[in-house]
Amino acid sequence: MLISVNNLSKTNGIKNIVDNVSFSIEETDKIALIGINGTGKSTLLKIIAGIETYQGDIIQKKDLQISYLPQNSDFNSNNTIIRQVYDIIDQNKVNEYEIKAILNKLGITNHEQLIKELSGGQQKRVALAITLLKPCDLLILDEPTNHLDNEMIEYLEKYLIKFNKAIFMVTHDRYFLERVTNKIMEIDRSKIYEYEANYSKFLDLKAKREEEALASERKRKLFLKKELEWVRAGVQARTTKSKERLQRFEQLNSVADIQTINQVEIINTASRLGKKTIELKNISMHYDNLSLFNNFSYLFKRTERIGILGVNGCGKSTLLKIIAKELKPSSGEVIYGDTIKIGYFKQMSDDLDENVRVIDYIKQTSNNLKTLEGNFSAKQMCERFLFDSNLQHAYISRLSGGEKRRLYLLNILMQAPNVLLFDEPTNDLDITTLAILEDYLDSFNGIVITVSHDRYFLDRICDGLFVFKNKQITYCNGGYSSYVNIDDKSSKTKSDGAFKYKVQKKLKKLNQIRLSSKEKQELESMESIILDLEQQVEILNEQMNEYQNDFKKLTELSNQRDNLTEQLEIKNERWLELLEKQEKSQN
Repeated sequence: MLISVNNLSKTNGIKNIVDNVSFSIEETDKIALIGINGTGKSTLLKIIAGIETYQGDIIQKKDLQISYLPQNSDFNSNNTIIRQVYDIIDQNKVNEYEIKAILNKLGITNHEQLIKELSGGQQKRVALAITLLKPCDLLILDEPTNHLDNEMIEYLEKYLIKFNKAIFMVTHDRYFLERVTNKIMEIDRSKIYEYEANYSKFLDLKAKREEEALASERKRKLFLKKELEWVRAGVQARTTKSKERLQRFEQLNSVADIQTINQVEIINTASRLGKKTIELKNISMHYDNLSLFNNFSYLFKRTERIGILGVNGCGKSTLLKIIAKELKPSSGEVIYGDTIKIGYFKQMSDDLDENVRVIDYIKQTSNNLKTLEGNFSAKQMCERFLFDSNLQHAYISRLSGGEKRRLYLLNILMQAPNVLLFDEPTNDLDITTLAILEDYLDSFNGIVITVSHDRYFLDRICDGLFVFKNKQITYCNGGYSSYVNIDDKSSKTKSDGAFKYKVQKKLKKLNQIRLSSKEKQELESMESIILDLEQQVEILNEQMNEYQNDFKKLTELSNQRDNLTEQLEIKNERWLELLEKQEKSQN
């Protein structure tokens, strides 16, 4: 065992990160930590890395070596890349050729370049190289795939699959979770649940856990209802046994109800899109002596979903900026239909003023959003995106990275675009929000164009790809798993998990659970039946109180009450079953 965590608690201000949790990390564990944005995943990584304070006990193996990749690295901007590596890594423990080899593999080829000249993505790759080079027993990674292109993500994936030490990481890359991890830890309402599973198995086990928890909750409430009747009946001459029963009732009654997890609710805000869309006519882009792409033409269909693929620096974001009217092409033109309204979700969320409160930022866009579902205020829209009253009045600077991205997404959607441009939308968004966004894009009545290195997202959303290669853009039909690889290697096919999910989702919709007309009638009458049975039980209780001295009559009434109580429990169970079925049908 590398690390044993016992009774760990951590609070940030008024937010409870973890509450009295215990877990361990073994030498062969490859653990992914998941949870919705703002639950404290990065904080927990920092605690294990020895950076954050905490309450509880953490016992480490003697001489344990940890290598930690933070979300944002603190480098000396005046260092060269190679100098920065040597400032962190002991030269006696790592050979220079190893350092240069991994930097080159991650696309960092000018080792004498200054840190301040690098983009945020390039700095992330330098940090990743340093983290992988440091000798360690435990590798801790916070969003390692952010800012990596597909080729580098595949390299990192293979590297970590072969890695023979323990890994503890936060990632939202679902193919990564599927192929690399053997254990998943989920932060859910300050508690940690462990699953010996990769991602697909985790989904099954999580659904089973939640189903069992809800079933136990239903039984507890039904039992409490029955016991409450007994408590109110004023049983005479309490025996030791009845006192124990009262204590058991008090204990069960003090158990907190299972709180439902709120999820982002995305309303379809798209404006009407006319027949004329966007046409790219022979566009080219050059910077000084650098040519990005040449003579590309394309006419977008009204509900098209296009993914953009290519190595870092090939011009993917540049193409989005041209479509978004933020850049002019070096040659060629872009023609827009009269009804086109573009929403541009940028990679770095540059439009976020961190000195503004959350609610004020949204009000700048709209405080009365008109949709097919009705009118919504800025406050209501914030609540739908999980910004409660406390968070609404917090400054944006206080939000986590994922919460900032979620707020930025809300602002884009409130502008009612009918063309959505996404530049790395999956960076920092949690898996739950990603799944909801993907479902929303299924029904979005407009054009979606996305730059993304999230292979699952591309498979799930796209029906076509723009592939950048040799300064040309080529259209490929299908999602990521079916495209020809963008480097010079032979084509390859990946497991198409997201596409299968798409098909399964359509089949599920066709076979959606619905209440039959007979069941609807049964549900409508169920409340009055339950009420009638409860009243009959109450009448019997009163009669039993009157005939306390008549043993024969008391026994008769008691048998009647037991029979009615049994019927009541059956009806309650059936009522809950029909309500669940109705809810699933409506959803």
